Amino acid sequence: MSSIENTIAFLGPVGTYTHEAALFFAEKLDIKDPDLLECVSFDDVFDAVDRGRAAYGVVGKENSIEGPVTATLDNFAFRSSAVILAEHVVDINHCLLTAIDAEVDNITKVASHPQGLAQCRRYLTEKLPGRETIITSSTAESARLAASDPTIAGIANEFAAELHGCKVAAREIEDHLGNQTAFALIGRHGMDANINGDRFKTTIALFMQVDKAGTLNMILSEFAYANINLSMIQSRPMKQQLGDYMFFIEFEGRERDVNVQTALSCLRLKLREVKVLGSYPVV
Repeated sequence: MSSIENTIAFLGPVGTYTHEAALFFAEKLDIKDPDLLECVSFDDVFDAVDRGRAAYGVVGKENSIEGPVTATLDNFAFRSSAVILAEHVVDINHCLLTAIDAEVDNITKVASHPQGLAQCRRYLTEKLPGRETIITSSTAESARLAASDPTIAGIANEFAAELHGCKVAAREIEDHLGNQTAFALIGRHGMDANINGDRFKTTIALFMQVDKAGTLNMILSEFAYANINLSMIQSRPMKQQLGDYMFFIEFEGRERDVNVQTALSCLRLKLREVKVLGSYPVV
């Protein structure tokens, strides 16, 4: 029997890179028979965790080529109370997938998630010029489309090809080898996933009192004084008026570390809000 405690929400359909990451996290959580809840978007994954339909969720956090996943950042900042419990990096190896009996010369459309299409621009330009592109909600959805239509090719991984019954027409078609995506395991505030890692990171969202000159310099100075190494800084619009922004910052270390506590305390005195989105192991 399934239970909420064993439920992990992920971006479906089965065969996505998020699905792969969910299976990895299930093993780390020591969940022998996870109940995987298929979602149509990262928004839906966050909603499943916030509303208690799943104990855990898996969302894309950052890609080495395309940068931070804005849908994930916006949920953390404006919509969700979920926090990051752990991070796992997945190698992204895109394949061109077709129906079993399809010929590449007969392909008229190429489908994939926007990031999948963007990460294979050079291959598509050189090998499949002029083909119409179809945007799908996930790479795995493009595999499902390709399996049912010999005129459509999908861009996804071999995992999706096996699950949806596709032929792998070409491997490693991404423009940049070494492409990776960091996936976050999320859960409700106060949860402890009890996952060990070799290193820890902390992610925070910073909201300013007023937009004024020198604010970003002040923020960076606090981390410099505390000898904290930043690994990511990203601005996002507040969605209220043009030019109104907040910042996401990620750094090495745990929230409970003395130097981290010092930096956060100083920032709380100077900013409207400092929201800790998670202090977590990288596994």
